[in-house]
Amino acid sequence: MKIVISGIGEMGSHLARMLSGNGHDITVIDKDTKALSELSSLADLITVEGDTTTFAVLRKAGVRRCDLFIAVNHEETQNILSAMMAKQLGAKKSIARIDNTEYLEPNNKEMFIDLGIDYLFYPEKVAAREVANLLGHTSTTDYVDFSNGLLSLVVFKLEPTSPLIGRKLADLAADGSIAEFRVVAITRGVQTIIPSGQDDFLEGDTVYAISRKDAARGVMELSGQKSVEVKSLMILGGSRIGVRVANELQDEMDIKMVEYNGEKAFRLAEELDKTLIIHEDGRNLDAMIEEGLPQMDAFLAVTGRSETNILAAMQAKRLGVKRVIAEVENLNYISMAESVGIDTIINKKRVTASNIFRFTMSTDVQAIRCLSGSEAEVLEFIVKPNSPATKNLVKDMRLPNDVIIGGVVRGDKAFIAVGDTKIVAYDRVVVFSMPESISKVGEFFN
Repeated sequence: MKIVISGIGEMGSHLARMLSGNGHDITVIDKDTKALSELSSLADLITVEGDTTTFAVLRKAGVRRCDLFIAVNHEETQNILSAMMAKQLGAKKSIARIDNTEYLEPNNKEMFIDLGIDYLFYPEKVAAREVANLLGHTSTTDYVDFSNGLLSLVVFKLEPTSPLIGRKLADLAADGSIAEFRVVAITRGVQTIIPSGQDDFLEGDTVYAISRKDAARGVMELSGQKSVEVKSLMILGGSRIGVRVANELQDEMDIKMVEYNGEKAFRLAEELDKTLIIHEDGRNLDAMIEEGLPQMDAFLAVTGRSETNILAAMQAKRLGVKRVIAEVENLNYISMAESVGIDTIINKKRVTASNIFRFTMSTDVQAIRCLSGSEAEVLEFIVKPNSPATKNLVKDMRLPNDVIIGGVVRGDKAFIAVGDTKIVAYDRVVVFSMPESISKVGEFFN
């Protein structure tokens, strides 16, 4: 697939490296000559220097022949304009990053579609929704619904009290648990393991399981960590994510937001009428203790600096906060952040990748999720009539070794996939895959 990316900030660079690694023909456009040179030394792609809102530059980048145009510049208006222009010049699909939630309202989205933009995405809004969802599932490090909630991906870390520790995966089949959920992966340190029946569960493992809706709560309890009802939340940083989380949850819980910038703190106090805004430096431990951090049920660090967020989250954990979430945009820090006890990592690059990656698939992908702490993705397909998946039982499909079918939804019924499961046309199938096999997975359901 020929893909043109407009803008090579952190998000554009991440997308360019990820998509070029999946065999796509990538061209990137930016005004920054030095940034283009650095990116071209890290990935196999073509660079074009210039303004993406000019026809000459877009033509030079070959948008007339491109299958997908992605606008991820810092400026929202530049993204919208360049995406419209690219579509008019011949791009098959054109998508743009935005910073205004008003644009996502149904009637307004229709207007952008009429103007030629196929998809608008707002990473901070998706990240805020994830945080709100996680605060309702406090014994998990990640939680994602598929097929309108009939199947869920539940991710949890094994505490010393977990009943799974010391058991083998085959034991779950013996006691009937396999009918309620399926373990599709385990991460141990930096290694992702696609488990077999003889793999043991060890303390500190992160377990990825596909679960039926009615079994999700029971699966969460396997972590060995008690679920906590979050009634109080402290947010460090008045960022877009922080503000959206406060807006969404301030009617349900007591929220304090700590913001270092005095002018911004005053503005937030007017905007968030049910959230207590505190003008303070979140790195000041004494001040944070005085503001009641040790008594909080949950802590969310979403300043603009990954280092600050990690240190603040570690500090909150040491003070006894039960649920700690940090935004870590530097991908090199994610494994380290998870290893020091931070419960959940939020990363806008992964959120964006999940939104965009499905546009690069040849098969009809309903949803895709790039996972924190693992290179793997979870995808939801709708099975086409006469596709290879409908011709064999799951155990006879000859899936790649690093691919597992976790669950199937047929009508309004969900069930966990096992070797003898027969998939039929129009089933919704949730699949776990390592990056190397993602391009092959779709062929089974198309």
